[in-house]
Amino acid sequence: MEIIPAIDLLNGTCVRLHQGDYEKVTRFNEDPVAQALDWQQQGASRLHLVDLDGAKSGEPVNDSSVRAITAALNIPVQLGGGVRTLERAEELLDFGLERVILGTVAIEQPQLVRQLAQKNPGRVVVGIDAKNGKVATRGWTSQSDRYATDLAEEFNHAGIAAIISTDIATDGTLEGPNLEALRTMANASKVPVIASGGVGCMADLLSLLSLEPYGVTGVIVGRALYDGAVDLREATQAIGDGRLQDPPSNKTLLA
Repeated sequence: MEIIPAIDLLNGTCVRLHQGDYEKVTRFNEDPVAQALDWQQQGASRLHLVDLDGAKSGEPVNDSSVRAITAALNIPVQLGGGVRTLERAEELLDFGLERVILGTVAIEQPQLVRQLAQKNPGRVVVGIDAKNGKVATRGWTSQSDRYATDLAEEFNHAGIAAIISTDIATDGTLEGPNLEALRTMANASKVPVIASGGVGCMADLLSLLSLEPYGVTGVIVGRALYDGAVDLREATQAIGDGRLQDPPSNKTLLA
């Protein structure tokens, strides 16, 4: 299982929100490039960026940081947050990002996701952020009536690379991932699922291994890494590189 460190960008700095609340911000590093290089040096195989300003307003605020990070790193970088037009997605891909993550637009303009995925095979990910099973959009400030699993099924044959499944109720809490919600999502999806939200310790990461057979192939970790509750090198050895001999799931082969 791939462990993906997260950098959440707010006004050019690295932060974490508690349950997506912009009023509950913890700042970790004023230099996102230095932080990105640190995760790479510790063995990260991929980096996850979130443009929190873009997610909330739809306006690009952190492009200079994104460009600097992609230029400095040798590992693939993916980004989500405020990517709501075809032009914006392709602009970000031109920055050197490996993948763009579409969230709000996936529920509001699903045809745009399909179009982008067809033009850029393997470079489009759908981010499904849910609370109580229903999709939240626009930086988690709007709650829809759409079930997360229904949205996942809509993109089963769209050519996307993966789904990032975020449980808002556990995000930033360090209280453990919502295994039941992840299993339900993985059962609904025919593409790999990347878990996001709630990881607070090594035991939480190990618990996710039970979902690998269902197609959960990666996990995004934020606050637990910054707080030191999870050591990236140790975690990668325990559930990442140390398990490469295991046979891949059918969904892994689709990635």
